[in-house]
Amino acid sequence: MAFSDAAFVLWRPMSLRFRLIGLVCAVLLISLGLGGGVAYSNAKRSVRTEMQAALAVGRHTIETALAQLREIGDASGDLDRLVAAFDGDRHLRVWLDDKVPALASRSKVGRVPDWFVRLIGIAPQVARIPVAITGSTYKTIFIQTDPKNEAAEVWDEFTAGLVAPAVFCGLTVLLIYVFIGRIARPLGRFADALAEVGEGDYRTRFGGRLPSELTLLRDSFNRMATRLAEADADNRRLNEQLLSLQEQERGELARDLHDEVSPFLFAIGVDAAAVSRLAAQERGVEVVARAQSIAEAVRHIQRQVRRMLGRLRPIGLVELGLRRAIEDIVEFWRRRRPEIRYDVTVAPGCDGLPEVTAQTICRIVQEGVSNAVRHALPTVVTIVVDRAHDPRGSPQDVVVEIADDGRGAAAPPRVGYGLRGIGERVSAIGGTVTLGDAGGIGFRLTAVLPCSPSAGCIAAPLEASEL
Repeated sequence: MAFSDAAFVLWRPMSLRFRLIGLVCAVLLISLGLGGGVAYSNAKRSVRTEMQAALAVGRHTIETALAQLREIGDASGDLDRLVAAFDGDRHLRVWLDDKVPALASRSKVGRVPDWFVRLIGIAPQVARIPVAITGSTYKTIFIQTDPKNEAAEVWDEFTAGLVAPAVFCGLTVLLIYVFIGRIARPLGRFADALAEVGEGDYRTRFGGRLPSELTLLRDSFNRMATRLAEADADNRRLNEQLLSLQEQERGELARDLHDEVSPFLFAIGVDAAAVSRLAAQERGVEVVARAQSIAEAVRHIQRQVRRMLGRLRPIGLVELGLRRAIEDIVEFWRRRRPEIRYDVTVAPGCDGLPEVTAQTICRIVQEGVSNAVRHALPTVVTIVVDRAHDPRGSPQDVVVEIADDGRGAAAPPRVGYGLRGIGERVSAIGGTVTLGDAGGIGFRLTAVLPCSPSAGCIAAPLEASEL
């Protein structure tokens, strides 16, 4: 492993499992710290109280015994026995001032760390009880508290009290480790499934028995993968249809060039050669006739080229605007089918649309009017381009409607290449197209286009009933 890889492993974010374990351990340590502080305060108070009580009891016992010994003249032996009676006391050490080594009481101290005794911090207390023997001789009995045994009891209680939290902490960490591990396994599978979808495998599905929270995540992922698969299939189908339409348009252009332009170019060539020959023979009248023939052929070619350019891109769309481009399309059919009335309405709010939207509108009008004139036998064709508005009156989507009063269409309407091409153009910019009758008679085509189309936005595939 390279140094950079090793550094990444060392510095990568901690996993969720260890974060939770660390959090629980931190909470337990804080709890133990707070509990230890309370236990320390209680232990210190308990040891101090116990030492004060032991000292008071010891002092009272000795003073009571001395009161009984004062009636005896020489009670040295009884004093020794009195002091020895405290030998082995857990909280007191008692001795005579002249016999400390021999008669010092022995305390039974358990195993307790010195740091804990120092932490408790209760200093031994010493009491002196003077004793008068044979009238003039004085001795002193010393009583000293010994907090070590009481500290040992507190230590035993403290360590015993740590067992339950330690076991609880261990079990909690173990349960978290196991539980998070079980949760992390399906999350790992989910991450793998997301990676597969990211690589383009939309057939991936996420299954298995999961908790209710992850079940919702699984169902959402599967729906997303299904829709991505459908969108991918639609995209492939649209690409194939676009290629087919491109080939169809190229074929039509090639046919127009072959049938309309090529013969006239040949005729121009023939007439030009004849003009040269007739000019050499000084036959001026025939030269003029041939020149007129050439000019007529050129005008015909110009008209054909203009018509082909109009099919490729509406004339006047950029130069004169959407309204004029639609009028040019309608005028083409008005000259050829003057018996049909063409009603055109373009709302003022449709000026300044994005070029791709304006071109799509022109294609819709071009194909819709062409279908109505050629197939519906109408007397009136209505073209309306308007803007939808939100409740506040702001313009939203563009609505294009082409209706006629002709013989209508079958139910469901049969979708040809032209209407399917319109549907694909509209879908490519995120719009929708619907087909139906126009108030019980005729035929109506309605397209709704977004005002600001998103690049690459492809809607759901258009069915025949939606076209």
